[in-house]
Amino acid sequence: MAPLDSPAMPSLLNALHCRQWLYPGPMRVFTPEEMAQAGMQPWPVAVDSYVAINLLVLLPAMLFTRQGTGWATQALWWGLWCALAVAVLLIARALWRRPTRHRLNLYCYATALTLAAAGILLGKNGFRDWVLRENVTLIACMTGVLSAWWMLTVFRVHQIEARLRELHDQDAALRLSTRLAAAQIQPHFLFNTLASLQHWVDTRDERAAPLLRDFTAYLRATLPMFERELQPLADEIEMVRRYLAIMQARLGPRLGFAIAVPADATTQLPPGIVLTLVENAIAHGIEPQLRGGRIAIAAHRDGERLVLTVRDDGPGLAPGWAEGVGLANTRRRLLQAHPTATLALTDAHPGCLATLTL
Repeated sequence: MAPLDSPAMPSLLNALHCRQWLYPGPMRVFTPEEMAQAGMQPWPVAVDSYVAINLLVLLPAMLFTRQGTGWATQALWWGLWCALAVAVLLIARALWRRPTRHRLNLYCYATALTLAAAGILLGKNGFRDWVLRENVTLIACMTGVLSAWWMLTVFRVHQIEARLRELHDQDAALRLSTRLAAAQIQPHFLFNTLASLQHWVDTRDERAAPLLRDFTAYLRATLPMFERELQPLADEIEMVRRYLAIMQARLGPRLGFAIAVPADATTQLPPGIVLTLVENAIAHGIEPQLRGGRIAIAAHRDGERLVLTVRDDGPGLAPGWAEGVGLANTRRRLLQAHPTATLALTDAHPGCLATLTL
């Protein structure tokens, strides 16, 4: 394709414009994948009703204008018009299913050539006067039919393009919302960790160096969350491990944890899914208790399913509890990536159990 500012561009546009006179129709060609993505919108039944109403209106007009002819002849003409209407609708439905420029011109030129050949044959077989008398009507009907096919094809192409743009915009919005949801790392966790780190550095606490290493590794593990929609479970568990190490450094003996995720437990998850469950377990199960508590993260295969659990030994679910923003975003992002996944929170007696099944 020539650049827009090149000298050849005007001549190219003129060539395309002239080509539309002889080979009209939309230039857009959809791939099978695009057609499948856009879906097959139902054929507008109003078109069939419109044609049927016109045929009913045509019937008395034919009876009035053809007085003196036999009923058999009138029935033959009526049947011929109905057959032509059915053929026109069948071709229109074919263009609806595959609205291509080549198919449109194939049907249009084939119809014009068929009508011309029929006129020549009728003229050679004693119907010359009838052909000359009715040629204007036949040409007008043919022009109307071809124009209707052309407009239907153009409308269908615009409809598919609009649907593809809508799906693209929806997908972009979902990706954006996914990244925004992934960005919901608890700000107070970051600030509290930095505050603890600063205090330990100022007081020359020996815990400062390990905390700084874990915090640096945690940030290194969480930054890719903003760049990808899915990440391996192993990366997610490493991020959770660093987070728990930081929280253990801050809470001391009040927090214990264990992670038992086998190597064969592999899958792709939206970043931060397991981390959000662990954050909730600490916020609602560990921190409210003076004695603290313990968090256990485990995963196992159940046939073709992967079952991952996050359990704490805190007070459990409060009566009448409701999902917060973080958990609601987690569930929504999970279902976007795995439509058949389930996430359930139940009382573990003691504590709370979050079960994620893929």
